[in-house]
Amino acid sequence: MATLLSPVLRRLRGLRRLPGLPRLAAEMPLRARSDGAVAGALYSHHIPTSPLQKALLAAGSALLALSDPPASTTGHRTLKVLRDQMRRDPEGAQILQERPRISTSTLDLGKLQGLPEGSLGREYLRFLDVNRVSPDTRAPTRFVDDEELAYVIQRYREVHDMLHTLLGMPTNILGEIVVKWFEAVQTGLPMCILGALFGPIQLSAQSLQVLVSELIPWAVQNGRRAPCVLNLYYERRWEQSLRALREELGITAPPVHIQGLA
Repeated sequence: MATLLSPVLRRLRGLRRLPGLPRLAAEMPLRARSDGAVAGALYSHHIPTSPLQKALLAAGSALLALSDPPASTTGHRTLKVLRDQMRRDPEGAQILQERPRISTSTLDLGKLQGLPEGSLGREYLRFLDVNRVSPDTRAPTRFVDDEELAYVIQRYREVHDMLHTLLGMPTNILGEIVVKWFEAVQTGLPMCILGALFGPIQLSAQSLQVLVSELIPWAVQNGRRAPCVLNLYYERRWEQSLRALREELGITAPPVHIQGLA
């Protein structure tokens, strides 16, 4: 296994040594490379891998599915389905064309702070503050062998916290599992399914009972009812009230308050 993954690991170590990498990952849109700096690379940060290396990376992602998995090591066909859904939707097509990124360098935090109470932008900022998370924690996509599909998975990763806001879920283990169930139904991505299925082994008996009896049915129902959440141009909806957006998507309030559960 170490021999098969060694080319990938060497490139990962090299990427960590490059100065300015976090800034570039946050600010640069994903586009195909034309300079040929890395043989076989299709876009910035792309690491070509063999099918067997992808399978090994996918197995590792099951262990990280609730934190920040090396998304995109599997599910190529699923990504194409998501990409096609975006292409058919006017708002989604615009996102694919303009390829916005969500990071502290692209967000106007002062503007979000000044928005009315209850607006999407204000509530998203509140979520970041209360849970002490940052949009910069999402690593760039590296293992997808198609630059447009790489953007789709990157967009999914960067709107993950937006889904927490929409669903009213905290970032504790239970909250992450509930969001993974919603994402699994919405996207069909293997890493979401893995997180939804294997995440519960970390829960207490009380939390597991609440998850199975109330939260999973709620997340599945909302995931099926809502349109594709990747088709929402969130950056142009900051002023929209969170309540109105939930009504538009058919997302209902969670059946229980889970802040104290884990």
